Amino acid sequence: MDKLVKINSDFDEYKRVFLEENSKLNLISKNEEKFLFEKHIYDSLAIKLFFDKFGIESAELLDIGCGGGFPSVPIAIECKNIKVTGLDSIRKKINSINTMKEKLNLTNLTTICDRAENIKEQFDIITSRAVAELGKISGYALPLLKKDGYFVAYKSKKALEELKGAEKILKKFNARVIDIIDYTLPLEEIYERNLIIIGF
Repeated sequence: MDKLVKINSDFDEYKRVFLEENSKLNLISKNEEKFLFEKHIYDSLAIKLFFDKFGIESAELLDIGCGGGFPSVPIAIECKNIKVTGLDSIRKKINSINTMKEKLNLTNLTTICDRAENIKEQFDIITSRAVAELGKISGYALPLLKKDGYFVAYKSKKALEELKGAEKILKKFNARVIDIIDYTLPLEEIYERNLIIIGF
């Protein structure tokens, strides 16, 4: 099990900007603010375990249902060679991410305020975190994935149970689970997570 994600960037300014936005919009709960790094930033950057394992150095990435900017904003900060597009249908959340982008000068981050089913472009990598169960979100992600691309679903350990429910939609798109990367968050309690890697 992979436990440690090596993080190179200084996230202090991002945390300051995020908490400023959170005070206006409640992107995460006040209680979760105490664990902003451990539960949200670190978790978002677990994708680096995937990047390292699969030898990915640059790519165009779409984050479906980016919400308050996880994992899209931390990825854009940490991985400058990844062109990140955050997609969400809620305008106030997209506006908030745009504010963070401007304050942090993230030139590799763009946003789209729309629903996934309206997007025509295809991407090398698609991510989704805390949006929907695996079968449902795969139905949105797979049509937007390039033939040699990867859909990376952030899930809890319980999500392994979702794989059975996703079989039908994966078969429809002739897709399959390529890998499952386990990791733990840097908390006192054991907090197990995984990245479910899907491709064609």
